[in-house]
Amino acid sequence: MADIPFDKRDGYIWFNGELVPWSDAKVHVLTHGMHYASSVFEGCRAYGGEIFKLHEHSQRLVDSARILGFDIPYTVDEIDEACRAELAAQKLEDAYIRPVAWRGSEMMGVSAQKNRINLAVAAWEWPSYFDPEQRKKGIRLDIAGYKRPSPETAPSDAKAAGLYMICTISKHAAEDKGYADALMYDYRGYVAEATGANIFFIKDGVIHTPTPDCFLDGITRRTVIDLAKARGLEVIERHIKPEEMADFSECFITGTAAEVTPVGEIGPYRFTPGEISENLYKDYMALVYAHQDKAKVANG
Repeated sequence: MADIPFDKRDGYIWFNGELVPWSDAKVHVLTHGMHYASSVFEGCRAYGGEIFKLHEHSQRLVDSARILGFDIPYTVDEIDEACRAELAAQKLEDAYIRPVAWRGSEMMGVSAQKNRINLAVAAWEWPSYFDPEQRKKGIRLDIAGYKRPSPETAPSDAKAAGLYMICTISKHAAEDKGYADALMYDYRGYVAEATGANIFFIKDGVIHTPTPDCFLDGITRRTVIDLAKARGLEVIERHIKPEEMADFSECFITGTAAEVTPVGEIGPYRFTPGEISENLYKDYMALVYAHQDKAKVANG
């Protein structure tokens, strides 16, 4: 399945209020979202048939659109239902769900006030984001050439398609060198995030993570911070200088796709996956599957 192009797959996609055959979910080449990046999206994961933190993802989709100056013509609850309907239509239990909203083709130019706002939701099977063998040792990150932009120059609080262009460039460059991903600094030179995941460091049992003031405060990021605090661990959110990475013992990244993934190397810096990273990974996986345990108890 992984080798099948995404436009050639089978099933259904939820598209502007109805489930349509996968191959019929098309947009015109003169779509504003493609030419001017007036598009926002989410990435959710289903575990055992339940979409983890779905409502938070749907709310962020609506908020991201408003930051870009348009309103999605569906409520957060309706987007939730669209995601569940898509998951059911695809007959999937463990899957990735991609809601995406964009300006259509009614106007073509920078101005697009009259363009229809479209919404689609697709779902598909999702293997491990990183190679399982790499994950055991800790994945290797390059240091990206691009930096996360200032909030004064880009809508950094939105999960906007255009913000990911430099992520794709950076991840491709890292993979070409044999790395799994890349670490991006921010516009001031502080440590920011990986191309699609937030980052955490550990020193003397204390967790340090960059302040998300120019990149997304990820839903998985917040979840893992809560799990760490539940274990009695101290979590410090602050600006982290690149040279400080030499003093940290452990490192891991978090995200819907990455979940909790240990890091063994960032450029010249080395880390050893340890107990804290492993415990938080186990805690996270227990949480995302917790609904199954509740269902078993309810059913006796």
